[in-house]
Amino acid sequence: MTGSDGGAGEDLVRGRTFLSTQVTESGKEWRLVSSTRISLWFADDGRLVANAGCNTMQSPVKLAGGTLVVEDLLTTEMACNPPFRHDQDSWLASFLEAKPRWRLEGDKLTLTSGNTRIALLDRKVVRPDLPLEKTRWQVDTLIDGETASSVPGTTKAFLVFSDGKVTGSTGCNQLSGPAAVVGKTIEFGPIVTTKRACQPDVARLEQIVLAVLDGTVQFSIDSDRLRLDHPGGKGLVLTP
Repeated sequence: MTGSDGGAGEDLVRGRTFLSTQVTESGKEWRLVSSTRISLWFADDGRLVANAGCNTMQSPVKLAGGTLVVEDLLTTEMACNPPFRHDQDSWLASFLEAKPRWRLEGDKLTLTSGNTRIALLDRKVVRPDLPLEKTRWQVDTLIDGETASSVPGTTKAFLVFSDGKVTGSTGCNQLSGPAAVVGKTIEFGPIVTTKRACQPDVARLEQIVLAVLDGTVQFSIDSDRLRLDHPGGKGLVLTP
């Protein structure tokens, strides 16, 4: 099924996330960077949010007459590891800006531009949401307002939610405290930590983690990614 106008097309994909299953160039498989996958989220507010394994790009999107149209893609500026993930980001941005044709058949979305074809499948089929509780969530990305940055070095900060409590590590000190889930929020009580001295970059990570785990925080789970958003503007993205 291909949408015949913008409204019909957007209604078909609104609120859904699609993950790539295959990329081909001139009919031959084109391999993405190891351990990466293209993700396209059609947000309820009319944005397309795309990711190819490192930075996130977004733009208002229109799906008119079988064509996907984005304008002025805004992209985060995280350092990518390995660095050539930047090239993959640029490739996906160019593909999306080239107004690819799209086709949706049930849970399968196909985008085609020139000789390039990206086949995707609804994320709920590929990767059902992980449970908040009993999953060991490792801090992957730090959010400060409109800025997203990667965790410094090989530092391992993580959280585990269970029975109304959170335990884990700031990357330097152990932490624990109340964490009551209420709808789409988590109400954190006083968080206590051990008192080890931290290196400066790890101390900054600890400050952000503790700033987020304070009071009532919005949370969302998209497959294997947990996002925590504090009303003060700081946030965390965590993965297993």
